[in-house]
Amino acid sequence: MKRCSWVNLSNPLYVKYHDQEWGIPSYDDKYLFEMLVLESFQAGLSWECILNKREYFKESFDNFDYYKISKYNEEKIQKLLNNPNIIRNKLKIKSTIKNAQIFMAIQKEFGSFSNYIWSYTNYQIIKNKTNDFKTHNELSDKISKDLYKRGMRFVGTVIIYSYLQAIGIINDHETTCFKYIDN
Repeated sequence: MKRCSWVNLSNPLYVKYHDQEWGIPSYDDKYLFEMLVLESFQAGLSWECILNKREYFKESFDNFDYYKISKYNEEKIQKLLNNPNIIRNKLKIKSTIKNAQIFMAIQKEFGSFSNYIWSYTNYQIIKNKTNDFKTHNELSDKISKDLYKRGMRFVGTVIIYSYLQAIGIINDHETTCFKYIDN
């Protein structure tokens, strides 16, 4: 099977992620938050690095329970900073806590984070029909700007574009990939 050219075929986690997650529409707030956290930690690093540490992140961040994360205190922050299995960036850790609080405020305002994020495309998937790939677009610019306005951090337009790809709002599988379906 032919996959997107960015997939490291020698890494089973990467192949599984590409084949079973990336670009598949998700409406589950828990998963949407998990991917937002992972994408924010990916800033300045490779996605493969984050993917290889995903289970450690899951364990360290209470299974991505945004309610629990929103309550983290200095003691928990120090514990995370001392954890060699995750990315130990204090700004990213603190922004994850603040982002969890804002995530819940968005849920309250829109009924769910899924409603918020999918409303930007009227619940439609954006399908890239060429192999002319971007790192951001007008949609990611708009969402990034709104999330920043609400107080979230590590949600720049490139991170948000990557996030939208991950959660299936933007389907960017290469046209030669077996996951690409022309419709």
